[in-house]
Amino acid sequence: MRPLRLAAFGLSVTLTMVAVVATVGLVPDGVAAARAQGLAGSWVPVAQLDDAVERLSERATADDLADPGRLRPERERLDDTPPPGSGSGRRVVLDLSDQQVWLVREGGSVLSTYAVSASRHDNLRPGRFAVYSRSRTATSFDYTATMRWMVRFTQGATAAIGFHDIPHDRSGEPVQTWDQLGTPLSSGCIRQRPRDARALWQFAHVGTPVVVVA
Repeated sequence: MRPLRLAAFGLSVTLTMVAVVATVGLVPDGVAAARAQGLAGSWVPVAQLDDAVERLSERATADDLADPGRLRPERERLDDTPPPGSGSGRRVVLDLSDQQVWLVREGGSVLSTYAVSASRHDNLRPGRFAVYSRSRTATSFDYTATMRWMVRFTQGATAAIGFHDIPHDRSGEPVQTWDQLGTPLSSGCIRQRPRDARALWQFAHVGTPVVVVA
């Protein structure tokens, strides 16, 4: 009977911890409830839990929690209206001058707009393109960094050019901060916050138009 009592005790502690974590906001309420139900009855799929952890990591990094000043309200300072001459219909718009992206729905309403860091080199000209390839993970052309949610829409001199989250170097550190978004810092691609990179990934499937203006 002792092993059964220990197992029951362990389950009770686990459920209590899940409830506490949900209360303080470290795990989304729905995920916490699903996890608790899975422990009490059927198992929750690992993919579902992994997705919850990924969403949690995109909400804030440890550095951001330590310094809330880094989490600035970008949308208060950005223009919600796509620039003139950026086309019509469902599309992604990139303004190189303002270092800003718009995700535009079919009817013209803006799903999301946010600051980015495009290339510090003159390797992307204004024009109309289309998404031709996507990868959940990718490696930089010089193999020094990795990134997620890669959405490619044109080809540069040495590698594809696309949208992705802020890369991490070999030591696991991000190559720039969120506060630096809005400044051209990349070697060719367009860097985004993790949450924005994932939003564009979900929005821009292969064939989605990409309009680049200067």
